[in-house]
Amino acid sequence: MSTPDSLSSNDVIAATRRWVENAVIGLNLCPFAKAVYVREQIRFVASAASTPLELHDELVKELLLLRDAHPEEIDTTLLMHPRVLTNFLDYNDFLDVVDATVDELGLAGQIQVASFHPQYQFAGTAPDDIENHTNRAPYPTLHLLRESSIDRAVAAFPEASDIFNRNIATMRSLGLEGWNRLMATFHTHQAMTWNNEKQKN
Repeated sequence: MSTPDSLSSNDVIAATRRWVENAVIGLNLCPFAKAVYVREQIRFVASAASTPLELHDELVKELLLLRDAHPEEIDTTLLMHPRVLTNFLDYNDFLDVVDATVDELGLAGQIQVASFHPQYQFAGTAPDDIENHTNRAPYPTLHLLRESSIDRAVAAFPEASDIFNRNIATMRSLGLEGWNRLMATFHTHQAMTWNNEKQKN
């Protein structure tokens, strides 16, 4: 498997795309994701940040870019940062900075940020509890979403309030072993790609 230092932006984006396709869309964890993905309205950004300060600067840039972009061009942004905040507790603490940044930029009510991490753990759960895997991505990721897009999606999906419970049922049906096999495919493909490129060089 590629290490964080050896990862290219293409590695990170490719693995994240496979996660969106096979987990988020494939398992229907988010019924709103397929439409924007098919229309190529998701912006995938692989950050090279190695410190929280560098990541914060990039977050500000992406928040402003999403604010100013036409929704038909960029509806939502995934900001992956494999070299920083790889420890979930550090990442979780940084989310307070994220929320404060949204407020400071005057974007509260316009943009919200959802959180995904390979070690994601909801409060009150054990690390291997299956519900945690609904928010586990190949790399630490900040998901920037337009509030207006969320409102439209919820209006079009009457059972939106039951998404979390339905996702838990999906995860329990899949099981931890099944989830781990699914996640391994992202990194296995990534590692094979990296090794092939290394051999060419």
